Amino acid sequence: MKREGQISVNSKNIFPIIKKWLYSDKDIFLREIVSNGCDAIKKLESLRGIGEAPEEEGYQPKVIVTIDNDKKQLIVSDNGIGMTEDEVERYITQIAFSGAEEFLAKYKEKSEEDAGIIGHFGLGFYSAFMVSNTVEIETLSYQEGAKPVHWVSAGEDSYEIEDGTRTEHGTTIIMNISDEELEFLQESRIREILHKYCQFMPYEVYLNPHDEERPVYDKDGNIEKNEDGTEKKRIVKPLPINDTQPLWLKAPKDCTDEDYKAFYQKTFMDFNEPLFWIHLNVDYPFNLKGILYFPKQQNKLEVMPGQVKLFCNQVFVADNIKEIIPEFLLLLKGVIDCPDMPLNVSRSFLQNDGEVQKISQHITKKVSDKLHQIFKNERENYEKYWNDISAFIKFGCLKDEKFYDRMKDIILLKTIDGEYKTLEEYPKTEENKIYYVTDENLQAQYISMFKENGLTAAVLTHAIDPHFISLLEYKNPDQMKFLRIDADLGEALKVSQSEEAKQAEEEQSKALIECFKKNLPNEKLEYKVESLKAAGTPAVILLSEYARRIQDMSKVLGESFADQTQVTLVLNSENEIIKKLPTLSEENQAMVCEHVYDLALMAHKPLDAERMSKFIARNVKLLELLAK
Repeated sequence: MKREGQISVNSKNIFPIIKKWLYSDKDIFLREIVSNGCDAIKKLESLRGIGEAPEEEGYQPKVIVTIDNDKKQLIVSDNGIGMTEDEVERYITQIAFSGAEEFLAKYKEKSEEDAGIIGHFGLGFYSAFMVSNTVEIETLSYQEGAKPVHWVSAGEDSYEIEDGTRTEHGTTIIMNISDEELEFLQESRIREILHKYCQFMPYEVYLNPHDEERPVYDKDGNIEKNEDGTEKKRIVKPLPINDTQPLWLKAPKDCTDEDYKAFYQKTFMDFNEPLFWIHLNVDYPFNLKGILYFPKQQNKLEVMPGQVKLFCNQVFVADNIKEIIPEFLLLLKGVIDCPDMPLNVSRSFLQNDGEVQKISQHITKKVSDKLHQIFKNERENYEKYWNDISAFIKFGCLKDEKFYDRMKDIILLKTIDGEYKTLEEYPKTEENKIYYVTDENLQAQYISMFKENGLTAAVLTHAIDPHFISLLEYKNPDQMKFLRIDADLGEALKVSQSEEAKQAEEEQSKALIECFKKNLPNEKLEYKVESLKAAGTPAVILLSEYARRIQDMSKVLGESFADQTQVTLVLNSENEIIKKLPTLSEENQAMVCEHVYDLALMAHKPLDAERMSKFIARNVKLLELLAK
């Protein structure tokens, strides 16, 4: 007998709200319907585990998704617990009544396997109305003597319920797709959604399953024949679209390196091998499993974002949720499965809860513990990884003070000699100065002078390094002062001189500076004459560390103070060209001054187009003089 009833809602307008605003992404409806099917299977298995439901020989739990283009229907069917007519009335027609919560409350003392049931809000089913004109339910309870039930509603404030046609326990959701949402009848689109949300659901999920006949081949690759000459055929069963036992559920001791690499490549479509990984397996004080991978950084100059997938009982929730994954960990790639997450109704965001911060802090601690373990037991490998993981660690230190405190002892500085030193091991000057390089090619001249004189400098070429060294100076005000390699070479490479030599140099200096000022009248320069331990270098450009940081800050703010920044041209009195400059003709003095300045400038920054043209023309003229 067909009869009508009224859906129990507080407001007639609740359906438009559910259909348009409950979920941030429309395609989530399929995740909700499929995960409800998995919940139904989980409930049945839980009941069987406590003897409340009969065992069934040959039972294969599964969810089947079928597309019927002729009827414009998308159908999701499970062989789980099913529903009686009373249960349909209670669970479906009372919006926000959670069947999962009632089930857990009823059986929590008998079953220890209820953690896999996630439908706690009773709203997921109604997401089907986001894409459907009408939604039908065909269901049959596992209970002996139960009758099949058919329910249909157009997503307003009424429904129809009558006897159904289903012959096996479980539930079928039939979505009659609206004309505006026909994309959800395309197999490629549905496969994409299932791969996104249901890739690791705990029970097998099939899309349009059917047996296939395929030819049988012999060892030579030829199709085998039957006695009557026809081709031999074999039946190939369909494969599920998901992996019901993802790697993160296994114990780390049961996983090989090959397993981890294969899972990484399959999940993230990244065929570069990860550097290493951290397998999270926590049962207390909360349930947390997952794998975090450290990928190779393809771009060494930027902080490259990663992808951390968040799951709840193997159901995909979202990528890169910052409330539970600290921002700096989002540079990694990985999966986190945490059933204890306090998700909101749509499962897309986290509710404000103190547990979230604890979970986030625990993940951070596990990461730092792993890095310490590698540093302690595999220092050589840690150094090999450093170029790839340093941006991640530095970003973490900038974002999280506790992470800095954990990592400060294993932060490395790479030297211009290719060695890796901790902050404690790094050789500093008497004034605790640490010289650094920002561009090994552009600053090659300075590096060469340092090496010739037994000095070292740290290679800090990443975009994050200016911020990081400011943090180190702030944290260690008396132990570290960072200066770029071209900040005060006069101090680093100055030759020790007697008082007489200093007086003689002062007189020579005045003449040299006047000569350069005369021949470089338009340049905003300060001048110094120093005896440097680099006889082959006539001059270098210096820019104070303070001025450089102001300059870098102005670039970040989109302004430019570069032309207003005072630079110093340091003339090397130990160089033969500088020594002979006063003896040259005025014409040659002018050419040498300009050339010495350009050479020093090239080692400091690239020449602009006009200066480069003049530099090339001057080189040609010098070659002509040599050829005479």
